[in-house]
Amino acid sequence: MNLTEAMEFIHAASWRGSCLGLERITELMARLGDPQRELRFIHVAGTNGKGSVCAMLASVLTRAGYRTGLYTSPHLFRVNERIKVDGADVSDAELTELAALVKPAADSMADPPTEFERITAMALLYFARRRCGAVVLEVGLGGRLDSTNVIGPPEAAVVTDLSLEHTAVLGDTLEQIAGEKAGIIKPGASVVLSAQSAEAENVIRRRCAELGCPLRVTEPQALRLRACGLFGQTLDYRDRRELRLRLSGSYQLKNAAAALDTVDVLRERGWAIPEEAVRAGLAETVWPARFEVLQMQPLVLVDGAHNPAGAAELSASLSACLPGRKLTMVMGVMADKDHSDMIRTMAPHAADFVTVTPESERALPARELAERIRSLTGLPVRCGGSVRDGLALALEGKGPDGAVCAFGSLYQAGEVRAYFGKT
Repeated sequence: MNLTEAMEFIHAASWRGSCLGLERITELMARLGDPQRELRFIHVAGTNGKGSVCAMLASVLTRAGYRTGLYTSPHLFRVNERIKVDGADVSDAELTELAALVKPAADSMADPPTEFERITAMALLYFARRRCGAVVLEVGLGGRLDSTNVIGPPEAAVVTDLSLEHTAVLGDTLEQIAGEKAGIIKPGASVVLSAQSAEAENVIRRRCAELGCPLRVTEPQALRLRACGLFGQTLDYRDRRELRLRLSGSYQLKNAAAALDTVDVLRERGWAIPEEAVRAGLAETVWPARFEVLQMQPLVLVDGAHNPAGAAELSASLSACLPGRKLTMVMGVMADKDHSDMIRTMAPHAADFVTVTPESERALPARELAERIRSLTGLPVRCGGSVRDGLALALEGKGPDGAVCAFGSLYQAGEVRAYFGKT
């Protein structure tokens, strides 16, 4: 098998889309010898922030001397990004080898696994083959029926901020969505929860009580921002002082709190994580397309905000780091997102908008988005078409003091980064 054939195998079931359920992944892993049983996991679910929390934890654990696997989704540019060990993407040769190992098992199944299930199986097999001492596993969709939930009880189950998302699949109330996320909590796991709305918190608390799982909830009142900028920030949390966080964006503070509480929970379970590893790991964490500066003159930011809660966090970050500054907003969204709410949230920061169509079958056409922005805000709007054409249009005539912010979809974020040579 070569790399092209490996990609064909991975994408062969893309037509199935999201197809929740554990039957296929359970069968697939059994046919592979259940390599996930050899591993220790930190399992992370949530609506927003789970990728950043995973990145922070993986960085800290690597610094602490654990060979650390990290599984995230979606990728921004290449599938390889989803599967990392000690911060390095799986290589093309390794990805091809993994696909060759998983393909016979997948082909022998009467109900073929989905694209996400294939990649998940490859990741778990890779982490076992690399003898990872820790694996940080990000949930793809929901939790209870997500293919990552094929694992046994994790060392820590982490639930980040929850908001309404994928309501046709997960339910149309916060309680229902929290119930799906709570499915990653299993007997024997310790649980960390980002402090949030009472209706979501109560669901997690009940699940922990039912299963006898110890629960730690983050304390926003114990979080203090000391300094912030476009290239990082300094914070205090609980008893820790002057922690340097390389990631910008005010929303990363609550993510750091969740990561730090998870570290302490792991220590209580006997994990050896020196304090210097905590500090160095946070200071070195890199997570692309989260309030990321791609260029300074003119300023270009990209953020993966792709739902109303994410847009609200991006808005708060712009207010904190660029108070009063108006930007050209390059916006592209998926058709199933509440883009009207996102538009209203971002309009106060906008001098004008450029709309684009991300490369996805689910994308809302740029012209439709432009019409919606005009009707809601009255601000100048230009239809850019493709992401590349939209960025060129947004940058046209911009002097060194100009500013552009691209947001609305993680699919778009990868294209934006590629435009500036970030792959």
